[in-house]
Amino acid sequence: MSGHLLSSIVFLPVLGALVILFIKDARAIRWVALVTLAADFALAIPLMNAFDVSTHSMQFVERHEWIPAWNISYYLGVDGISVLFVFLTAFLGIICVLASWKAIEKKVKEFMIALLIMQAAMLGVFSALDMFLFYLFWEAMLIPMYLIIGVWGGPNRVYSAIKFFLYTLAGSILMLVGMIALYFAAGKTFDMLVLMEHKYSFAFQIWVFMAFFVAFAVKVPMFPFHTWLPDAHVEAPTAGSIILAGVLLKMGTYGFLRFCLTMFPDASRFFATPIVIISIVAIIYGAFLALAQKDLKKLIAYSSISHMGFITMGIFLFNKNGIEGAILQMFNHGITTSALFLCIGLIYERTHTRQIGDYGWAASRVPVYATFLFIFTLASLGFPGTNGFIGEILIAFGAYEVYKPYLILLLIGIVGGAAYMLYMYKSMAFGADSHGHGGHGHGHGDSHGHKVWDVDFREAIALLALVVFVFWVGFHPEDFLGYMHESVGNLINQANASKFEGFGL
Repeated sequence: MSGHLLSSIVFLPVLGALVILFIKDARAIRWVALVTLAADFALAIPLMNAFDVSTHSMQFVERHEWIPAWNISYYLGVDGISVLFVFLTAFLGIICVLASWKAIEKKVKEFMIALLIMQAAMLGVFSALDMFLFYLFWEAMLIPMYLIIGVWGGPNRVYSAIKFFLYTLAGSILMLVGMIALYFAAGKTFDMLVLMEHKYSFAFQIWVFMAFFVAFAVKVPMFPFHTWLPDAHVEAPTAGSIILAGVLLKMGTYGFLRFCLTMFPDASRFFATPIVIISIVAIIYGAFLALAQKDLKKLIAYSSISHMGFITMGIFLFNKNGIEGAILQMFNHGITTSALFLCIGLIYERTHTRQIGDYGWAASRVPVYATFLFIFTLASLGFPGTNGFIGEILIAFGAYEVYKPYLILLLIGIVGGAAYMLYMYKSMAFGADSHGHGGHGHGHGDSHGHKVWDVDFREAIALLALVVFVFWVGFHPEDFLGYMHESVGNLINQANASKFEGFGL
């Protein structure tokens, strides 16, 4: 089993999808999807336990010749960076099924199949060591995500789904051009480890870097490639928002780490300062736009643009604190933002509104829900003791090492983040009761007469699981940082092979 552990984790969701094909009962379909993804997560635990943190080498490697004429292999493996995201993806799969348990009422079979196929493709991206296989998994994510938004989304779901599809497809095509150029430049190989070792000319690096950069920047999404994200988040069902925020956005930053820094170190250093400046713009711009939102999902969507700015900044600081902080923040953002979207989805199921002004009664009417929301709010704004604090402080250390004024700009973004998260929580939990009658006169109804109730057992399980990671990372970050030390050290060595000395900042 251990020899095929990674393949089992990647393809078990596909097996679950095949089983669901033959089931008609919606309840049984939900249970099969849940058991499949729970089993998948159970397989990810021995993967983490058996991972050797003392080496940067790829582990759990599986390689079989696939298309010899083009030197294409079925080639999987994980290092200390990718293993964390395999674990995160497997974990969030369970949360997605729990979040969809009641929220998805039509075409349950099709939804769960799309979710499971999506899960397999995402796990494949983090495990692939053959560039052709990586691209296959990358593209395989597009269709199920397009369907999840376009079929089970909100009123403007078709527009948002098409926008998401076109943006990411355009980026993918550019990446394909870059991959073909790499294939021929490195002696006709798709082996990503060989491609990392090969030395490319500075001019070649610049052009190929830009092709990969646009593809990954769209996926992150970085400013100014971000406009598809708020639409996609607003229209997507809760599970779709969790996948988008928890895993899909990380594909872009993972691509920066796996391709840009290691294969194009000269170009990465050449573009590092402009990218850091764009990241700072995204941090501040995202924070101010989040502060102006009245729709809960839009607020969290813009907060994601701000948080992802921290991550891209940390990656292109080219130091240990910055990159480790960025990777940890990728993991943290997956936990915290998924939790916030889950909270929004739960309250939306009860009230059918996402307008912040329609709330104000959460603390009095649904105190357990309000407590969970408070914990995730603190984590999102980076309160000490929560996971968000550790990632942000490491990136801040990294920024200080490179150029001290970066730190001041970073602090503006952190203050902005605290402002919009506290505004959201205060408005929802302790705000003025809209229409002046929701808080006292209607028993268990909200201001529009909808029946509201506190979190049930299924919802509490999902929320508690996310809370565990908020405090686990917050109080024992080394449990997660320990996986990445060797791999990040090796990545920095590869990036430091650059002869470009930067712009002196």
